[in-house]
Amino acid sequence: MSGNAFSGEDGRPNLADLEGDNEWTQLARKHWLGSAKSKRVKNDVVKIGIWDNLEKEGFHFQDEKEQFSNLFRRILSMSLDSSLATPIKTHILSFLICAFQSLDNGLIRKECAPLVSISLWQHLASETARAGKFERYPQLKKAWRAATKRYDVADESTQARLRFDRAWLYTSLLDFLSRLQDSGTENLVYCERFIEFLTDLESQLPTRRYVNTLIKDLNLLALIRLSPMFNGAENGLFRDLFVLLRHFVNFPIDDHSGAQETQIQSSEEHSANLARLQRVSLKHFKEKLTILALSNYAAIDEREELAALLESLGDDELANLAGMLGFRTKYPLTTRVEVNRELLLEIVLAAHERRKTFREVMRDLGVLPTDAALYEPTLLRNEQYNGSRSLAIPKLNLQYLSTGDFLWRSFVLFRCESFFEIRKDIEETIKRLQPQQAQLPSSDKPAFVRAEIGLDVSRLADAVRREWETLRPDDVVYLVSAEPTENARNLTNGHAAYATGHDHGIRFLRAAEVEQVLDEDGRVLREAFGADVNGFVRRPRLRRLLVKLDAATYKIDAAQKKEGKADVYESVNLVIRRKGRENNFKKILETIRTLASSDVPVPDWLQEVFLGYGDPTSATYTKLSNHLDKVDFRDTFLNQRHLEESLPGKVIELAVPDEPNLRPPYVLEGLAEASSAAPRPSKKRRRDEDDGPQQQPVQKSIRVSTYQPPNNGPYPTDAPKVNQVRFTPAQVKAIMSGTQPGLTLIVGPPGTGKTDVATQIINNIYHDFPAQRTLLIAHSNQALNQLFQKITNLDIDERHLLRLGHGEEGLETDVSYSKHGRVESFLDNRFQYLAEVDRLATDVEAPGAHGNSCETAAYFNSVYVTPAWSKFWDSANTMDTSTSDIVESFPFHRYFSNAPQPLFVPEASKNQILEIARGCQRHITRIFTELEDIRPFEILRTSRDKANYLLIKEARIIAMTSTHAAIRRQEIADLGFHYDNVIMEEAAQITEIENFIPLALQNPKDGQLPLQRVVLCGDHLQNSPIVQNLAFRQFANLEQSLFLRFVRLGVPTITLDHQGRARPSIAELYKWRYPTVKNLPSVLTDTQYLRANAGFRYEYQFIDVPDYKDKGEYQPTSHYFVNEGEAEYAVAIYQYMRLLGYPASRITILTTYAGQRALIREILMKNCVEQGRDRLFGLPRIVTTVDKYQGEQNDYVILSLVRTIRIGYLRDIRRLTVALSRARLGLYILGRRAVFESSPEIRVAFALLFQRPTDALWLTTGEMFPAGRMLGDDEVKAVEMKGIEHLGQYVFEITRAKIEGLKQGSEKPPVVEEVEKIGTMDDEVDEGEGQIVGDVVEDDEERRDTDGVE
Repeated sequence: MSGNAFSGEDGRPNLADLEGDNEWTQLARKHWLGSAKSKRVKNDVVKIGIWDNLEKEGFHFQDEKEQFSNLFRRILSMSLDSSLATPIKTHILSFLICAFQSLDNGLIRKECAPLVSISLWQHLASETARAGKFERYPQLKKAWRAATKRYDVADESTQARLRFDRAWLYTSLLDFLSRLQDSGTENLVYCERFIEFLTDLESQLPTRRYVNTLIKDLNLLALIRLSPMFNGAENGLFRDLFVLLRHFVNFPIDDHSGAQETQIQSSEEHSANLARLQRVSLKHFKEKLTILALSNYAAIDEREELAALLESLGDDELANLAGMLGFRTKYPLTTRVEVNRELLLEIVLAAHERRKTFREVMRDLGVLPTDAALYEPTLLRNEQYNGSRSLAIPKLNLQYLSTGDFLWRSFVLFRCESFFEIRKDIEETIKRLQPQQAQLPSSDKPAFVRAEIGLDVSRLADAVRREWETLRPDDVVYLVSAEPTENARNLTNGHAAYATGHDHGIRFLRAAEVEQVLDEDGRVLREAFGADVNGFVRRPRLRRLLVKLDAATYKIDAAQKKEGKADVYESVNLVIRRKGRENNFKKILETIRTLASSDVPVPDWLQEVFLGYGDPTSATYTKLSNHLDKVDFRDTFLNQRHLEESLPGKVIELAVPDEPNLRPPYVLEGLAEASSAAPRPSKKRRRDEDDGPQQQPVQKSIRVSTYQPPNNGPYPTDAPKVNQVRFTPAQVKAIMSGTQPGLTLIVGPPGTGKTDVATQIINNIYHDFPAQRTLLIAHSNQALNQLFQKITNLDIDERHLLRLGHGEEGLETDVSYSKHGRVESFLDNRFQYLAEVDRLATDVEAPGAHGNSCETAAYFNSVYVTPAWSKFWDSANTMDTSTSDIVESFPFHRYFSNAPQPLFVPEASKNQILEIARGCQRHITRIFTELEDIRPFEILRTSRDKANYLLIKEARIIAMTSTHAAIRRQEIADLGFHYDNVIMEEAAQITEIENFIPLALQNPKDGQLPLQRVVLCGDHLQNSPIVQNLAFRQFANLEQSLFLRFVRLGVPTITLDHQGRARPSIAELYKWRYPTVKNLPSVLTDTQYLRANAGFRYEYQFIDVPDYKDKGEYQPTSHYFVNEGEAEYAVAIYQYMRLLGYPASRITILTTYAGQRALIREILMKNCVEQGRDRLFGLPRIVTTVDKYQGEQNDYVILSLVRTIRIGYLRDIRRLTVALSRARLGLYILGRRAVFESSPEIRVAFALLFQRPTDALWLTTGEMFPAGRMLGDDEVKAVEMKGIEHLGQYVFEITRAKIEGLKQGSEKPPVVEEVEKIGTMDDEVDEGEGQIVGDVVEDDEERRDTDGVE
């Protein structure tokens, strides 16, 4: 920013500038200084008019640190300026809240840290209070002296700055205390925001360390509780914020060491406080407080009892008692605090009463909803969030006080989010039903509460009835007492005011867990009802649900019934179920609560990084003492040249220098030396080094050796599978880090091969550490199956692979990797191996039924096979034995007669002959080894025991979704399941609690989780976790993933930098988000990337779709966005491509809203399937939403953006990045240009799209798939399709010509692949375990029509 832009001497603006003509004043006059009523922030003006101009001038705060510091200091000064209006100070406070939440930024951290330093303790009530802290923490005395010395030796200006720093928060607190006496609306909003600010300071250890002492010294909680603002009837949000602040102020943690206090330590500290009170009482108030002094602790730690005992003290005596206990009893006059008896009593009581721990609070919070819980004012208040007011919910920050604190926050937020979704579904159901009043006959018979529900299913469609019949144990159903109400028909999901359940026609609501589903005769329902008799199937009339009610809620209901209130359960007239993937909240909440109560530790090497403290690099392998110096990378490198290219900047030292071409596999040694960083020198040493010559780092070398892989046998199936991927240097770096112990973060931009990297890491760990087990986690079944699919193609024994969850059906393999599928596979292999044992027995002429069982096979091996090998090797290892003698003495010629012949090549050397024999021995040994592994499955009786044994003993690579891990955590851990490594795919799409639970899926060993490696693969620049509620998403930051938090904290990441998915031209649409990403040679040279798309002028194009039938976007039902014109256009493009011969399996149709997805499917069925059209068109590979398609790709993508009025949730550039990066060869986007070109957030991406014609789709004539034309060939005849009607007519004419050609036999129809249904990704089910949070929401009014929510 130019120094003379403003008239101030220091280049800063002043009042005179408002009269000037500089560009900034003109901008302010145009948009904010006029007479317009609206003074709101205009994002486009801020972005284009201010920020873009500053960037053009080269201004950036990172380069102008002093200017940022000056700006920040001025804002701090303004926050204390009493002349400013309260709303302005509230906005300043919001800025400071954001600043203290952005401490990962060095500029901001430098300005914020002095405000919460130990210098704050200048304002403690007395020297005694400070001395008490120094006595308990001697190291703090050193820090205090250093701060004092820094002030004493500073010049006058620096001293003034230091005085301001240590006084700012104290002055702000005094101002806050003064404001508590005034309950005006503006003042209330400011105080709410200030409590939010204090809560944020208390919830992170670096800001809490000294602030908490000051807050307790000021008796802030007591002052708030007694204030007029707190006791105002309408100030419920203020009281809720106070409860949250009190939770963090009293959180059981050592503020200076960061250690969370155990239950015993908290109890001991509480007892010590009570003992001190008793001693003071006995010494100074013996006559009046003898009973208090002699009572046991349990008798005086309740508020009421202690208040009664202190009642005998006079006002002056109570003040003396408070002073003797070390409490502040005097306040500046500006605070307007009256130190009276009520305040003194509150201070003493609050300090000595027994408080519930956060674990007890979690235990008492119900995990099953009731109408009262769903319509709790706190939850309804969250729904009204627009950023103008604070919310009384915990936030997910960069740092946490402890693991227990993280789990408590996650529990509260996940419970709120789950109850929000449940309430919306219940309200939608009631709204559709429109209940009416019915006249029921009265009855004198008493109503009995029974855990059995009868469902009349006689009038239900078969598909709906089967959904009810498939309810499983532990599924949750909702028992509703619905009543008619006029208000329900007028309400929407927006909630103009805080609506109650009665406003929606919900009188009562209770939840119940299903135990069994019974038929009308009371028998457990196992199979479909009824038998086909002469073509007639009898329809069932009744289904019975045996359910388990919530015991705590039922107890309350029963007590209320005795008091004469309505019987909740007698009035139930509606049973509601939700989809399994949306209804898993209870199990997950119980898992979080169990983890919080059990103190499951984070591994020591990961603890500080997880909580956000200490050195962010401390968990990487270069900083760990157990890093590996020597690693066998097997087939990671294809050849020596690939090895050298993959380690740029490293000195490679070959173990055999004379060998010109060292062949893989490669063993690398010296990794620790080559990658370890030198310890950071002290400040003094760095200052000394700055004056002298810089010492160049010594470059370490990596020693490379190789070995001959063992011969595994003579059969082709014995040959190991070998990696064929030529990994880039960045990928190799990620593989090397992931193979080492510690934490690895891999950032994988679209198409850069992070899945290949993850599979190679798994392969290396599997072979290098055969005793270790690896857990694979992914957000969705698609991502997990994609990863698992590649693992099955590696050299990994399939008996060591296990896929948990029902998504295993989506694996495109002939082998089942589920628990029961693996057990069946073991038993099938048993018969095959026992047959091989019989063949061996025939070969050695051993009498008996040796192939009867694994036990008899083991006996045969020890009695016949092992001695035969011993005899052979004794003969073969003799020095004078010839090759012919070795071949002749080989004992299993007949057995290997079905192997490729000759078994022993005549011209082979002796060593080669011996290696062939060793391979044969390994083949036979493997048979008996696997039979030994199968033997337990012979012995175990039940399928459950066999499946559990497989999980805890046999499987070495176990894959599951993060939701399955959360739901089954306790069950899996109780089995004794243990693992050493965790690898997470799409980790940036998983919420923090979903990230954490897989790390704690086992019980500790010796007080520690035995984790060796944690590898997180993801891309924080693509989709984040999906959270329905705007307040939880933005205010509480529930959409934060552990991956993103680690990136913000500065944990080292490895970014993959070469994409091999898309044409370079298509990749340019999103590569601006990834400046370092380049193209692999394959996308520059392979024919498929050079050839044009048949029938299309361009390989990508944006088509501006006008209103169709005078309509653009519209909502046929509430929150259900569709655009018929774009849907018809997308289907027409698909039909056109099919007519040209494009395979349907290579075409995907994407859209941004679920309503549009349903409409496109409907039009596809009508235009491409019905009336025999499936022979010509069929269905595309998938039709789904953008959010569901992350991690997937296809050759050709048709994308419908839907919105024609405003941009919608695509303003989030992360989702646009996903949308633009799914196509490999062709991308055709349908949207409204005027809407998307007006958004500054996405202007860069659309600027490239708009460089090509957008008013019409440009096609070429006379081409069939695949095209012979190359990209860039301008000599091509192109035609414009002016709108959907034009394209539709064109497709109709081609279709008619195609049909005529078929009738005459001159043409063949396009190939129609077998596609079972459209959109299998959207219909996936994982044991009723969907994502922990729902799908994306643009804002509240659009909640219902976002990805996957209908």
